[in-house]
Amino acid sequence: TVLPELLAALPEKPGAVVADKAYDTNAVLAAVAGQHAQAVIPPKANRIDQRAYDENLYADRNKVERFFGRLKEARGFATRYEKTATCFLAGAHLLAALDWLR
Repeated sequence: TVLPELLAALPEKPGAVVADKAYDTNAVLAAVAGQHAQAVIPPKANRIDQRAYDENLYADRNKVERFFGRLKEARGFATRYEKTATCFLAGAHLLAALDWLR
């Protein structure tokens, strides 16, 4: 229910909105269309008209989710141990670099 507000608050219009099946509602699709963005949301099985979506772009969503899962393996990052935004961002950069080297 908050997605239309989040899309409206973005400083730039997105090219595509990638989400899972839970976001396959008419209100969300209308909000994405209102932003002139591509909706990369697979249709639910019970939807009468099955829309087409970019399956390759949707597959990249899984890669992003797995990356954040690996970042959260670090206890300090997952519990937001660092109190300042600068230190937290530095930790995120360090963890991303370590993950890239893995």
